[in-house]
Amino acid sequence: IWNRFTIHYTPKHASWLNQAEIEIGILSRQCLDKRRIKDIDMLRQQVKLWNKEVNQRKLKINWKFTTKDARKKFKYGKK
Repeated sequence: IWNRFTIHYTPKHASWLNQAEIEIGILSRQCLDKRRIKDIDMLRQQVKLWNKEVNQRKLKINWKFTTKDARKKFKYGKK
């Protein structure tokens, strides 16, 4: 069964992972909060409505980690 899987190694510091974690955190706080959702259909409906509203507002993440910072951190271009 192991041969059916493909392993993809991704760094923990990758920006896509940060983005996903931020989005899940925002979803949790803004959509779900501390309320109890009775079933999976209601959860799907609530998440879909929240996602539609967020997408309409076109909010963006303001990254502070610049290309210059990345090159310095990962010693890119230095020999």
